[in-house]
Amino acid sequence: MEGVTRAREAIAAAAARAGRDPAGVELLAAVKYLPAADLSLLVDAGVTLFGENRAQALVDKAAEQPGVRWHFIGQLQSRKVRTILPYAELIHSVASDSALRELGRHGDDNTEVLVEVNVAGEEGKAGILPAALDDFLTRCPVRVVGLMTMPPRAATPEDSRPHFALLRELARERDLPHLSMGTSQDFEVAVEEGATIVRLGSTLLQGIPAFGRS
Repeated sequence: MEGVTRAREAIAAAAARAGRDPAGVELLAAVKYLPAADLSLLVDAGVTLFGENRAQALVDKAAEQPGVRWHFIGQLQSRKVRTILPYAELIHSVASDSALRELGRHGDDNTEVLVEVNVAGEEGKAGILPAALDDFLTRCPVRVVGLMTMPPRAATPEDSRPHFALLRELARERDLPHLSMGTSQDFEVAVEEGATIVRLGSTLLQGIPAFGRS
């Protein structure tokens, strides 16, 4: 698939500009809008890491493609934690006390999560404020391996750079190795600023006839 090839080339170029090894950046296919029956198109193109936003869709799609890795990348509802854990090797969006309670009940020593950070302090947006991050990390009952963010809507990818840079520093100061940041609109800037996982949807899926059907 041309979309996958172009995305990998763009990731490699962005990593080179930042003096990074492109092998340190994982391409995650965000497949919320791709039916389970069509996941094989991406698998055949060499994609091995998938992300789903909805708990039941994650269960269904993981059953359709059991040989690949799955992350949960949507807004995390505490009542869905138990459903998600058997299928997702990583949850990207932990950002509430209720989620912490459910992780404490149903998680184990193998459970790994990312904490979602509201880097810009946007009112009404999900995510832990930077000033509250340390307290939240201390209370998390499972292993936190990194941070995730969705920056404010921006006119250009470059507008997201300060937010990605802030998340990188927050992770560095706390020795957290993973940064999930960057989508189809701004992933090259995210890679330049240290992303270890980029979440790509439309960039990969354009040209697939089923894209946009669900």
